[in-house]
Amino acid sequence: MYATERHELIERLLADTGRVSVVELARRFGVTTETIRRDLAQLESTGALRRVHGGAVVSERGSIVEPTLLERLGRSGEAKAAIAARAVTALGEGFQGSIFLDAGTTTAAVAELLSRRPTRVETVTHALAVAQALSSSDAVDLTVIGGRVRGVTGAAVGAATVQAISGLRPDVAFVGTNGVSAEFGLSTPDPEEAAVKRQIVRSARRAIVVADGEKLGAERLVGFARLSDIDVLVTDVPPDPTLTVALEDADVDVWIA
Repeated sequence: MYATERHELIERLLADTGRVSVVELARRFGVTTETIRRDLAQLESTGALRRVHGGAVVSERGSIVEPTLLERLGRSGEAKAAIAARAVTALGEGFQGSIFLDAGTTTAAVAELLSRRPTRVETVTHALAVAQALSSSDAVDLTVIGGRVRGVTGAAVGAATVQAISGLRPDVAFVGTNGVSAEFGLSTPDPEEAAVKRQIVRSARRAIVVADGEKLGAERLVGFARLSDIDVLVTDVPPDPTLTVALEDADVDVWIA
């Protein structure tokens, strides 16, 4: 296979999945990892992608790039629904504890499923979209934490929000993220969002991260948790070998929806 053919296929894979792995590409094309790294370097020079540790992501995924809530609602809808369905199985049928729901479109999908549970659940959130999904449900006792609302995510942020969450001890937290990295852990573009997420993870007895395959391997500007800080990662595609090893070392259970 000529280099130009590989480049076209790599760009197609990036368009479909949002990221590629050096090891996986080398195996797919039957070439060395050094050849793939040269391919990625050439594609990066044309602006087609951005190289990261172990592979590459689409070039628009910089460390501070953050799609709006409306934009994210139209992405990977089926994958997020499947992730949400797998994630709520962690509660079991007889769950009677408390839940914290982070902001995000995947956590909103979790909220939609919770709203239809046969047993009532004590639920707390700081996210407007999540609160809206739960507000009319007879299956949820809902508490909404206030603060300054970021328009991009529709989530309350700021010192008052963090302080309020610090006074809670939910049994389970469903946490969203913009990046899951072997080296950098969990990350998000905005410092205030990161502060809230960091406190959610600290407060919860059990932290379950819900993230579609686009987030795997990505690193955003602000880290908010180490891999060892979380208990479960629910995603729709297997992580690449590097991330898989890091998750195993951190004793994180990985559930594929």
